[in-house]
Amino acid sequence: MKANFTIALSVLSLTFLMPPLAAQAQSVVPATGGNITITPLQHASVEVEFGGKVIQVDPAQGDMTKAKPGDVVLITDIHGDHLNPDLIAKVRKAGAPVVMPSAVQQQVGAKVAAPVEVMANGQTKTVAGVSIEAVPMYNLQRGPSAGQLFHDKGRGNGYIVTLGGKRLYFAGDTECTPEMKALKNIDVAFIPMNLPYTMPPNEAADCVKAFKPAIAIPYHYQGQKPEEFQAALKGSGIEVRILNWYPAAK
Repeated sequence: MKANFTIALSVLSLTFLMPPLAAQAQSVVPATGGNITITPLQHASVEVEFGGKVIQVDPAQGDMTKAKPGDVVLITDIHGDHLNPDLIAKVRKAGAPVVMPSAVQQQVGAKVAAPVEVMANGQTKTVAGVSIEAVPMYNLQRGPSAGQLFHDKGRGNGYIVTLGGKRLYFAGDTECTPEMKALKNIDVAFIPMNLPYTMPPNEAADCVKAFKPAIAIPYHYQGQKPEEFQAALKGSGIEVRILNWYPAAK
């Protein structure tokens, strides 16, 4: 009896020590017409499923062998951790549109086959039956040298995607811009927090407090501690979900 109790206690202890598997692998958001399922792939690469459609965001890093073919692909910027033409080809369905800013189109040329949908900051379009809004993403102060920024305004896009009445915001590479702070009615916000390219966790948390999404998901945080972001938002009413964006590190 004592041995059985010891085994049970050990299993119980391990259960409390291990993070929830669902939190590592996927996150589910209830929406009108079904659930939105969010799967972190790696770093800034995200897979979103809803109503039989798959949206791939920045499929540029990680193991894409288990990624589901996308009905639409969103690309935020020209940098290699967001843009990989070979992986775009692997995760898109035949004939699926790829949404990108003009700077990305200029860089990839024919490496990304048509159809390509170019969007500029501030534009809203319906692509493959999905409402997509392009939001400015850029640096305010951080750059490689004096007078230069890592991300110039107008070059890249963050995106707001509406699915089942829920608004999902993929911020891309950005600091806390006025446009981000002015966002309204965001249900899920994917927020970057890596240095020196975007902003640290505490700064990201202050920005999120300005526009108050229902759920905030830190991503693109290599080298930073998303738990600091979570702690800074304690008591704000904003739910923070920490997913496993770096599976190779486990």
